[in-house]
Amino acid sequence: MTETINGEKTALILLGCPQVPVQTSMALYLIHGLKQRGIRPVVAGTAAARKLMEVADPDRYYLGEMTDIDAAIDEITGKARDFDLCFVFIHNDSGVAYAGTMAYISRARLYALLFGEHAEELAGEIEFPCEVIAAKAVHNPMPLKRRLDEVMQWAVLKR
Repeated sequence: MTETINGEKTALILLGCPQVPVQTSMALYLIHGLKQRGIRPVVAGTAAARKLMEVADPDRYYLGEMTDIDAAIDEITGKARDFDLCFVFIHNDSGVAYAGTMAYISRARLYALLFGEHAEELAGEIEFPCEVIAAKAVHNPMPLKRRLDEVMQWAVLKR
């Protein structure tokens, strides 16, 4: 059961450790794009990732619901909640593991956003069904933004 509220699609955005600078700006950019398309974003992340998002958007112009990453996974595993779309930000092996978990437990259309110095190598580790969006982006978000824009042109039309 995906969570659609008043006909509005929902998207889960998973944020791991915010070690790579582009994650926060790209997450806010993604939230903006989803909201423009009438999709309600829910951010699930580590405590540090959530704090960075709150500081970047203090008036919560873009941010809506936020939750702990493990709590979100527990809700999906327990069938209490699911989403139409899921975007997992990945810059290390644990990010790949989170995306793999989502591929297994959720019915959401899954997007793996790989970034950082080793984005292409990490993309090679993905052996589960998802849309891979990879760019070597560490400090400059533009390579990942361009790849995301390509996908977002049609992402919301499927499902």
